[in-house]
Amino acid sequence: MPGNTFGELFRITTGGVSHGPGYAVIIDGCPPGMPLSVDDLLPDLRRRRPGQSKIVTQRQEEDMPEIWSGVFEGLTDGTPITILFRNTDQRSQDYRDIKDKYRPGHADFTFDAKYGLRDYRGGGRSSARETICRVAAGAVAKKFLARKGIRVLGYVKQVGDVVADIPHPAAVTLAQVEATPVRCPDAEAAARMIALIEEVRKDQDSIGGISELVAVGVPAGLGEPVFDKLKADLAKALLSLPAVTAFEYGAGFAVATARGSTNNDVFIRKDEHIGTLTNRHGGMLGGISSGEPIVCRVAVKPTSSLPRPQPTVTRDGEPTEIATRGRHDPCLLPRFVPMGEAMMALVLVDHWLRWRAQCGDTVIA
Repeated sequence: MPGNTFGELFRITTGGVSHGPGYAVIIDGCPPGMPLSVDDLLPDLRRRRPGQSKIVTQRQEEDMPEIWSGVFEGLTDGTPITILFRNTDQRSQDYRDIKDKYRPGHADFTFDAKYGLRDYRGGGRSSARETICRVAAGAVAKKFLARKGIRVLGYVKQVGDVVADIPHPAAVTLAQVEATPVRCPDAEAAARMIALIEEVRKDQDSIGGISELVAVGVPAGLGEPVFDKLKADLAKALLSLPAVTAFEYGAGFAVATARGSTNNDVFIRKDEHIGTLTNRHGGMLGGISSGEPIVCRVAVKPTSSLPRPQPTVTRDGEPTEIATRGRHDPCLLPRFVPMGEAMMALVLVDHWLRWRAQCGDTVIA
């Protein structure tokens, strides 16, 4: 099955299914000489893993990575890095009742249409558990970026109709994000988000929202016009994540009602470099980074798997009813944050390496 590889110079390939033996990710193109160990991967993997709070799925997976190659004596050696995860808490029996039914909102029907068969145990290849590979690879990417002075951070901006007040996205800290289980740096909004998630969980329902992702310290010049613009690759990366239905950056859809005279960001001198007074362009102009913080947002749909009965059809088209058993997130946003960060980091590393390969030492200090 194609479509399992992402990136150009920093490339990842993932494999595995949620109810199989496990998952593996191969990272090709990581430069040699960077210290790397399992401990570097664990913080983000623990932010992604299930069972971390009462407002996420209670599936218990340790998500302990095994580094099989690409690291020698504690340093990346320039060869492909292979990381393995073993599944330990599958409950495949929870899905036997739905093997011939199409779950609303899932990829059951479309996988059948494409391949003529599907793994009904938790969604098979379309399961969000595949993102464990992306988060591990993203942790490697984030470590590389940190060595270049670049930081990637995400948080929950909105759950349902509860919207956080975050006037300065680039100033948000990891400590603020991790202060609540919903990963919203606005404490007052976070409390209301948690209450809303609890409400929909008790109602056997789910709720969607928005995650905002910010990269600071990105130098001006990243991006490959015309088809590999930085904004285009970020959109592809984030839209490739399960449950993401929309992407915007900077002012986003608000530009539809704006005038150019108010939407344009005025250039000014900032210390020893040129910048902009405002950042409605979200850190990218012409698909190339401007040096301002890159700010983008994605909409994440409500969890499709619901314990309440829903009408559907069988593979033969016969009307029936379905109620999904198993353990599912009432809101995907809290666990989505490290997934979004990972994809943003993977894009930035790839474009940093492409920029370095193109420009050499003529532009890059």
